[in-house]
Amino acid sequence: MKKRPPLNFTMEIREKLNQISRSRTEPAGRVNRATVLLMYESGKKVTEIAHEIKSNRPAVERTLDRAISFGPLQALKDLPRPGRPARIPDDAKMWVLSLACQKPNDLGYASETWTYSALIRHVRAHCEKEGYPGLLKLGKGRLNAILSKGNIKPHKIRYYQERRDPDFEMKMADVLYVYKEVELLNKQTSSSERNCTTISYDEKPGIQAIKNIVADLLPIPNKHPAITRDNEYKRLGTVSLLAGIDLHTGDIIPLVKDRHRSREFIEFLSKLDATYPQHWKIRLILDNHSAHISKETQKYLKDKPSRFDFVFTPKHGSWLNLIEVFFSKLSRSVLRHIRVGSKQELVERIYQGIAEFNQEPVIFRWHYKMDEAAVA
Repeated sequence: MKKRPPLNFTMEIREKLNQISRSRTEPAGRVNRATVLLMYESGKKVTEIAHEIKSNRPAVERTLDRAISFGPLQALKDLPRPGRPARIPDDAKMWVLSLACQKPNDLGYASETWTYSALIRHVRAHCEKEGYPGLLKLGKGRLNAILSKGNIKPHKIRYYQERRDPDFEMKMADVLYVYKEVELLNKQTSSSERNCTTISYDEKPGIQAIKNIVADLLPIPNKHPAITRDNEYKRLGTVSLLAGIDLHTGDIIPLVKDRHRSREFIEFLSKLDATYPQHWKIRLILDNHSAHISKETQKYLKDKPSRFDFVFTPKHGSWLNLIEVFFSKLSRSVLRHIRVGSKQELVERIYQGIAEFNQEPVIFRWHYKMDEAAVA
C-alpha cells in the first residue's frame, strides 16, 4: 500500500484550522475534520486519531485524502452527493424554457405574455405529445424553479429605446461640444464681455388644470398630519409650457400657451429676440419637433439672418437637453398636486413659480461624458 504523504500547513491555514476546531458555532463535521488534520500534521497515526475522536479509520482516511487532493480547507466540506434522480429530465426543462421564450399569441392564444397558469395548461396539454410525460403534474412551484434557474420572467415586459438615428454619436458630440464651450465661456468671460448666449429649449405639453370639487382640509397638529383632499375633481383643460434656460446665467425664459405649434414657437423666438442685445448670437439646443423646422419657422429665421443658430439633439436623445432637468424640478416642486380655480390661474401659477426660480438662478452643467468632449 502506498504510504500517505505528510501534511504541512502554512501559519495562516493552521491558525484557521485551530479556530475551527475550537469553535462552538461551526458544524460538528467541520470541527471533527479540522481536528483530524491538525492531529495528523502533528505526527499522530490514523488509528490513534480515530480512537481519540471516537470515529473509524475510513472516515479519518477520507478526510486526509481530500486534504491531500483538494487542500485542507476544501477537505472540511462535504462532497456533493448524487441525490434523488430528477423527476423532470433536463431536456423537458429546456422544452419548458423554450415555450416561455415564445409569445402565447404565436402559439394561437390571445394573450401577449404568459401567466404561470396559462403556461402550465399549455405544458400539460402538449407534454405527452412532445415526449415529456413527467410534466403532466407540473405545478407553479416547480415551474417557478425551472424559470428562475433559466432567469426567464415570461410575465414581464422591459422597455428599451431603439437607437434609430444613424448619426446619433456625431450629433451627441455636437451637443456636448456646445456644453463644453459654454462651460469655458462661463469661466473665462463675464456677461459684459460676451456677444452670444446659449439657450437649452423644449416644450412641456399637456399640463393639466385641475379644480377641486371640495376645498382641501389643512393639517391639524396631533390630529391630521397631512392635507386632506376629496378624490373627486374637475378637469379644466391643458396648457403647454415653452421654456428655455440660459446656460450662462441660469435664467428661465417661459412662455405658456394652449398649444405648441409653429406659431407659438415663433412667438418664443421673438421673445428671445427682444430679451437679448441685437448684436448677440442666440444659439438654441432643441429637438427635431416639427414646429422647429416648419416652413413658418424657416421663414421667420430668414427675416432674422445670423441671429439664431440651432443645435439639434439626435432622435430619441432628448435626455441630452439640459432643460429637461428644469422640467423635472418644476414638476416636483410647482406642478405636483397643484389645484387651481381656472386655466388662467394655472398659467399665472406657472409664471409665478418660474419667477421664484429666477430669483436664485441655478446654472445647470452637463457632466456625463464631458471628459470625452474636452478631449475632442
